[in-house]
Amino acid sequence: MKKIVTASLVAAMAISSANAMSNSALAAKLSALETELASVKASLKKQNKKINKVKAHDSQDNIKWGADLRTSIDNINYDLAGKDANGNDSYGKNDLMAIRLWLNMAYSPDSHNVFKGQLSMNKAFGADFNSPFGKGGAFTMTNFDWIGNEALRGDELHVRQAFWLYLGDKAFGADIPWTFSIGRRPSTNGFLANLSQDDAAQSPLGHIINVEFDGLSSKLDLSNVTGVPGMSFKICMGQGSTNATPMFQANGTQYSNDDNGVQDVKLAGFIFEPYNDGQFIVKTTAFKAFDVPGYVAGQMNWNNDFNTYMPDPSTMALNNTGDMEGAAISVLVDGLTDEGFLADTKVFGSFAWSNSNVGIAHDRYFNGGPYNGMTVPVESMLGTDSDESGTSYWFGTYLPVLGGTLGLEYNHGSQYWKPFTQAEDTMIGSKMAVRGDAWEVNYTYQLTKALSIQARYVALDYEYTGSNGFYGDGGYAFKIDDLKAAAAAGNTTAQGMLGGIVDKAQDARLYLRYRF
Repeated sequence: MKKIVTASLVAAMAISSANAMSNSALAAKLSALETELASVKASLKKQNKKINKVKAHDSQDNIKWGADLRTSIDNINYDLAGKDANGNDSYGKNDLMAIRLWLNMAYSPDSHNVFKGQLSMNKAFGADFNSPFGKGGAFTMTNFDWIGNEALRGDELHVRQAFWLYLGDKAFGADIPWTFSIGRRPSTNGFLANLSQDDAAQSPLGHIINVEFDGLSSKLDLSNVTGVPGMSFKICMGQGSTNATPMFQANGTQYSNDDNGVQDVKLAGFIFEPYNDGQFIVKTTAFKAFDVPGYVAGQMNWNNDFNTYMPDPSTMALNNTGDMEGAAISVLVDGLTDEGFLADTKVFGSFAWSNSNVGIAHDRYFNGGPYNGMTVPVESMLGTDSDESGTSYWFGTYLPVLGGTLGLEYNHGSQYWKPFTQAEDTMIGSKMAVRGDAWEVNYTYQLTKALSIQARYVALDYEYTGSNGFYGDGGYAFKIDDLKAAAAAGNTTAQGMLGGIVDKAQDARLYLRYRF
């Protein structure tokens, strides 16, 4: 028994000694591993620091590029109010094919400064339209670039956008984030007009402004100090035309003011956003454009049929005409419920107003009538010598249908409605400028992440003439039904006019668009 106890004690001591040696070795190994892990962590930290520097350099020291390529085919048709001199009462083209390319640029050297630019090409297949307004003479407007990248031209690249943006944290020492930007601004496809184009909304309200624009803007984000979601105020100003003589003048006065040319065209206004929580969005705007251009007749001929003077088209010349004022309020509801079909439904409504301020006189020679043989300075805008106001309303909805988006829009403009929407993306003239009624239906489907297809139909029914005219005599608003009635009653002047008036227009478009 004693031998057994002694043997057990010896065995226990041996096991205890072995365990002690094993624990000591394990502790040494763990210590070595901890030292190695600390070394790896230190090395990884250094590598991450280097990688972050490389990323920062990569993001700040080069321009990021994106591409937007659209190929389209349009079937367009114009119905005239009567037959023209060639015996035609309609014109059109059922296969107008075009390619539009946007090359998008972005660069941010730090968290406060951003550069953005966009190069554009917009051309018809196999064609080069150098002047969208006609060949030379008095009826060319190539010195205006409001539609430089919306008009079909050639295969050259144009600068559509190029601006610098500064992002500030506190304006006036208060909790008011602010921005300042100057350059060729993103002023086409603005709020609501962007929906049919399947684009993000640009700066202006698309109901009343849709032209390319060189100028500056500054925005104050008032949501923090007011507690109202999305409240902001932005001022905008710029220049729509520059009066200057070209290079290599005979007297050496290049780029000085040209007293015989169209004077500078300027614009100033604001955009006030009273509420925007992402679902309910309300935007307002008001502006004034100074010395806007238009074609003014140098001779007025007495017309016995209408017992009044009418401009002689052969004497039209481009001139400043006066000032234009405009204002609009637009509301978008993005999602009517939290879930289901209506959660992805958009509805909107918009109301806009325009007003002409006649203020620039031009000499006119009066042929016939009570002022026969007299040359008189006459102030005129939109074909009249008085200030004229116009209004427009616009409604629409965008619905999720069969995996895509179905859009329905309607807008109406009054007799003297005159917005700045010359760069609107249609082939038949501005839909928003219509003095009458306009309908649109479109369907957009995303084929892949980068590839989309859209079918779009726009129909315009003009009630008055001058919808797509500028701000001079070409903007006069004859009521088309009155001219038709006069022509039917034997008025020869009205009969001659109907063949030069578009009564209705339609544009059916199909496009394929690739964006990355």
